[in-house]
Amino acid sequence: MVDNAVIGNEEPGILVRYFAAAADATGLDEERIVLADDTLGGLRNELLARYGDPMERVLRSGSFLLDGIVSRDPDRALGERVDVLPPFAGG
Repeated sequence: MVDNAVIGNEEPGILVRYFAAAADATGLDEERIVLADDTLGGLRNELLARYGDPMERVLRSGSFLLDGIVSRDPDRALGERVDVLPPFAGG
């Protein structure tokens, strides 16, 4: 029997990696998330639903790195990987 959620050897969903305060807010370094809305806004909403106020504080002034490009545009389509970056001191 073939699992339709997994194509080839790839796991389903978008790889989301967390750094510093973002990792503290989730308790994770990374996870795969399957979204109905594969946009940055959809991911942001999912992260807020999962991790609440601690993640909201990170996202208030943090940023996202989408396949090597920094963005905060909620309409931006997601690629294969997103890094959630907290604000950095002096940055």
